[in-house]
Amino acid sequence: MARPSMRKEIVDAALAQFHERGYNAAGVKDITDRAGVPKGSFYNHFASKEALAIVALQMYGEGRRLEEVTDPGTDPLTRLRSHFEFLRDEVVEQGFTHGCLIGNFTAEIADHSDAIRDAVQEAFATWAATIAATIAEAQGAGAVRAGLDPEQTARYILSTWEGTIVMARAERSRDAFDTFFELTFGTLLAR
Repeated sequence: MARPSMRKEIVDAALAQFHERGYNAAGVKDITDRAGVPKGSFYNHFASKEALAIVALQMYGEGRRLEEVTDPGTDPLTRLRSHFEFLRDEVVEQGFTHGCLIGNFTAEIADHSDAIRDAVQEAFATWAATIAATIAEAQGAGAVRAGLDPEQTARYILSTWEGTIVMARAERSRDAFDTFFELTFGTLLAR
């Protein structure tokens, strides 16, 4: 049986390769070389690059800190803003070159792989549900107007966020993020 840490090394390397180079440009050999494992060991852990991409996408989603968005110890809108600030800071620290792996996979490969499209849909659904619950909580506290539909608003915010990342990457600037925060928290979610 293959050692469990080798699997994690492969997933970590794949996540980095997919995020830096994209799905199509990240070959199995590139991934195993980065992981420091023999190429043949890849197939002891994964049936295909597509199967690995789904695991890497799940791991990426776990790193988005969604559990902090639902932490009841802090004001809901503060939690939600902090979440997007964390994501913004990550993009900025990466020099505007990586973006969001969920969005990247959507643009690059979701039209060509049903399995990856399903994984992307699941990732977006989980993320949107977390945001919607937080908006509903803010509504219950009187911080967000009652007439705003939490589910539709969450989907809109995610769509806007993904577009914001594209603009920030194109401009290599924080300006798109500034606009996102001003309009999302200063207008859309303002009381």
